[in-house]
Amino acid sequence: MVSRSAQGTLWCFVWAISIAVLLNSGFIQARRTIGNMNVIDKCWRTNPNWRSNRHQLATCSVGYVGKMRNNTGPDVTNYKVTDPSDDALDPKPGTLRYAMTSIKGKVWITFQRGMSIKLEKPLLVNSFSTIDGRGVIVDIAYGACLLLQEVNNVIIHGLRIHDCVAQGPGPVMGPNGKIVQLGPVDGDAIRMVGSSKIWIDHNTLFDSHDGLIDVTRGSTDITISNNWFRFQDKVMLLGHDDGFQADKGMKVTVAFNHFGPHCQQRMPRVRFGYAHVVNNLYLGWGQYAIGGSMNPNIKSQGNLFIAPEGNNKEITWDSSEDGNFMSIHDVFENGASFKESLDEGAVVSPDYRPDQNFEVADGRVVRSLTKSAGALKCPRISRC
Repeated sequence: MVSRSAQGTLWCFVWAISIAVLLNSGFIQARRTIGNMNVIDKCWRTNPNWRSNRHQLATCSVGYVGKMRNNTGPDVTNYKVTDPSDDALDPKPGTLRYAMTSIKGKVWITFQRGMSIKLEKPLLVNSFSTIDGRGVIVDIAYGACLLLQEVNNVIIHGLRIHDCVAQGPGPVMGPNGKIVQLGPVDGDAIRMVGSSKIWIDHNTLFDSHDGLIDVTRGSTDITISNNWFRFQDKVMLLGHDDGFQADKGMKVTVAFNHFGPHCQQRMPRVRFGYAHVVNNLYLGWGQYAIGGSMNPNIKSQGNLFIAPEGNNKEITWDSSEDGNFMSIHDVFENGASFKESLDEGAVVSPDYRPDQNFEVADGRVVRSLTKSAGALKCPRISRC
């Protein structure tokens, strides 16, 4: 018969072995860090089997884009990029452009291995497309970049897009194999033109010729989340120009992003429409952080603003002095200040539908919520 003392020693030994196994598997680490994740990341990053359930990502989006379930289903073609080369007029099977030009219907794109893709001409992204770079390092750089022109239901996730170069006019193969005559492009990393229901999540963007993200010409229902923007003058433009009044209907959510270091302005700059700027980290700015013109409505909520050294502590800039800028529960460090301006009757609530709504976190925890912003380095096993 085993004594109680021996039984106690045995149980302690079993318990210690169990803890060691759990620590090695990452299970306890997952439980310990889940509280530091934002609502999007909690939805899928805690799943150790995310590689075999990639389409789960489409249920995790929040903000104006809503859920992306239209990008999933039994009719999705799962396509793997195996070739980093590019031909703007005759794309080869296995290339990224081939997926956008030759596959009809819904497509979910992954990458066989890490690769760097230099695009000859802008990549015309098709509707109902998901570009999913998780698990490898994918750079789109040193050439043309992404153009979303009159499309909808698009997810761009897990890419490093940088050093995008301005392009002259010329032909390019577009969706369904049609040749499209494009005019000159400015060298933006991701440009949206007349597009809707677009989710830009967990990308790293920097050092491009013009801007990093443009939402223009009637584009709406956009969520830009978990991205890392750095080393850029003009970061994010929402609204085409001061004469394009169709952008009055634009609605964009900018959430959980990391701005900086060395971002100068347009984080974002908004014309006409409505932007909910929420739980972002601002690591300084040059001219300003959040700007606007043509009477935009901007709700800044639960952000962390760390002012740069020097005299420029003001976060906002309003070129026409008629914008509606509201700050709610933002956190200000190093002397940062936010100049509010509200017209009577101005719209300050995003009025999300249930599938768009999410809980805004306390601005004091934004460092944790944005710690994993940018393209993730996901291990081959365990959670991302």
